[in-house]
This record gives sequence, structure tokens and C-alpha cells, in this order.
Amino acid sequence: MIPLGDENPTRSKPVVTIALLIICCLIYLWQLSLGQEGQRAIYALGVIPASLLEGRALPVSLQWVSPEMTVITSMFLHGGFLHLAGNMLYLWIFGDNIEDILGKVAFVLFYLACGIIAVFTQAIPEPDSTIPMIGASGAISGILGAYVVFFPKHKVRVAIPFGFFIQILRLPAYVVLLFWFIFQFISSIGAGTGGGVAFRAHIGGFIAGLVLGPVVAVLTKRLRKTTESN
Repeated sequence: MIPLGDENPTRSKPVVTIALLIICCLIYLWQLSLGQEGQRAIYALGVIPASLLEGRALPVSLQWVSPEMTVITSMFLHGGFLHLAGNMLYLWIFGDNIEDILGKVAFVLFYLACGIIAVFTQAIPEPDSTIPMIGASGAISGILGAYVVFFPKHKVRVAIPFGFFIQILRLPAYVVLLFWFIFQFISSIGAGTGGGVAFRAHIGGFIAGLVLGPVVAVLTKRLRKTTESN
């Protein structure tokens, strides 16, 4: 099930969503420009649980930023074109509406918070892992969680392959995103940090979005009312 777009117009231009998309793409192009040295960037800027949680020192040549800072830098790196394209597709389809309802600044904080929670959800079960974790999917999973809360019945166009044929359907967002969540949950069983997809990060980010989305929305509305009254 591949989402193609949603039927949910926004009231304002999704400046932050577009900026995040551009930044991720530019950083991926920078990774490609490094050639074989690109792997070094992944180890230096990706989250390595053993370094973050157990204080294991990296070689000096990989100490570009602190282990704590990699929690942020890792969100803007990707392991390949399909990894990038999949994340940017979901960000483009669902990010604009969450940005619209939360506001620009709050959306940035929400995005980063979901990404951070996703990192620790993946890392804590295997704190001694030396495999770097990268990608925006944890933060974007938070957007999906918030979307389910705010827009559960809005229609999402999806492509469903049937052999050589592709069926285009319009489904409620909660059906599409809960199907996505169930797939992540099933895939996470037995999956660790030994390479591949960080399914636990997706689950952690999604749940963070479910919880933080409404909280941030309430706080943002209160802040706006306070500002307007002054």
C-alpha cells in the first residue's frame, strides 16, 4: 500500500515541511559527493547506541560531533535513494497538515521531539550496538501518529499492487496509517539494530506523535490566545 496523496487542503503554505524536505535532499547529495568517504559520515553523524548510551569512544577521526548531537544529525542522513524517497513521500503527503494545525515553530519542536523519542526507542533495547542509526523516519512516524489523531477520516489515495496491475483507492487516513503501524509492529518482532530497518524507531515515533500531537496543539492554541490578548 503506497500513499499517493491526501484530500486535505491546508490554510497556509507548508514552509517548514518543504524546508525539511529540501534539507534532507541536499544532505543526501552531500553524502553522495563524498563517495567512499560517505560511510564515514554515517558513522560520525549517525546514532551509535554504544557511544550514546554506554559512553564507548569512537575513533578520533569519527568524532565530528558529540554522541548527544548525533540524535539530531542522524535525522537528516539517509542510507540510499529509496530510503530517502520513501521518507520524503510520507513527509510531503502528511507533514503539511500537521504543520498547519500546530504552527511553524511548534511543528519543528514536535518533529525533533518525535525523532528523539524514536531514536531511544530503537537504541535502549540494544545499548551495546555499534551499528549507526540514520534517517528521518522516526520523526516522520510522529507526523503519521498525529495525523491519525487530527484527521482520521480524511481520504488518502493509495496504490495497491495486484500482480501486474495497480489499483488506486481512496481510503480513510486511519485505515492507511493503522495498516502501516501494524506492519511496523509485526516487522519489529525479532528485529534488532543489526542493520536494516529500525522498526522500533518507527513504532516509538508513531506513539510519540499520537501523544504529543494533541498536547502541542493545545499548548499552541493557548499561546496564540495569550499573545492575541496582549
